[in-house]
Amino acid sequence: MTTSPAGIASSNATLRAFLHGLPGVDRVGADQRAAMLGTRSIKTTAKARAIDLAISMVDLTTLEGADTAGKVRAMCAKAAHPDPADPSVPKVAAVCVYPDLVAVAVEALGGSGVKVASVATAFPSGRSSVEVKAQDTALAVSAGADEIDMVIDRGAFLSGDYLKVFEEIAAIKAACARDGDAHDAHLKVILETGELTTYDNVRRASWLAMLAGADFIKTSTGKVSPAATLPVTLVMLEAVRDFRAQTGRMVGVKPAGGIRTTKDAIKYLVLVNETAGADWLDPDWFRLGASSLLNDLLMQRQKLATGRYAGPDYFTLD
Repeated sequence: MTTSPAGIASSNATLRAFLHGLPGVDRVGADQRAAMLGTRSIKTTAKARAIDLAISMVDLTTLEGADTAGKVRAMCAKAAHPDPADPSVPKVAAVCVYPDLVAVAVEALGGSGVKVASVATAFPSGRSSVEVKAQDTALAVSAGADEIDMVIDRGAFLSGDYLKVFEEIAAIKAACARDGDAHDAHLKVILETGELTTYDNVRRASWLAMLAGADFIKTSTGKVSPAATLPVTLVMLEAVRDFRAQTGRMVGVKPAGGIRTTKDAIKYLVLVNETAGADWLDPDWFRLGASSLLNDLLMQRQKLATGRYAGPDYFTLD
């Protein structure tokens, strides 16, 4: 099976033939395997390492119409130092904001190593022209964004216009380039799996995004229910594993939305290890889009270290 994007995306017909030629997903099997892996128990030292790994994978996010520069600065401070009283707590992977607040986040995080991500492309609906989406992306990149989170056109995908989706992702990938800079912004492609209906569609959308140049594939905007689930993430992890086996290129995965507890986060880490492999157990290749998760991780971390829980008001609210 060829995986040359140029050949596969030469027409809508060739894309359809490729995507519909992918192996079908056994829905019952995927649900059962995800449920089984979700029962794994991790204790003591291994749990402490898992909590620190999960913290380092969090993308702290604020995507509300009422966002202010002050709120973004406060979130950035927490991202760089999640628990100011304990400098051993790792920093999170990234903060994610709207394009007009990227410059604020870049200034606040300067030198911290925390990346700045920005949603673009008419987030969360994706209902705009490719020209507007590319300009939105270019503005965020020029303001200093390290990562762009774009949403696919689910209407085009569900109606079978795969070539339109492919070309749009490729155009946004091109808009992630920085003039004279070898470090282009990474592109995270949001599939909005809650609207894709079937696991087969999730697998097809995952492959379509990767063929078009995605650096990450992401489950959800967080604005649609259901958001991230273990079975959907399993299907996406299988896709990136198989894509690397066929192309040699590694792509990251980000479940987002609905991941609220340390127990949830550890289930995802087990899923990653058992499905894609240990190579993906790194913030460069796996992220957790779940701002409310961070405080629970911090509370559980303190419980392991001291034997007692901090009150819920000990840590700042996001």
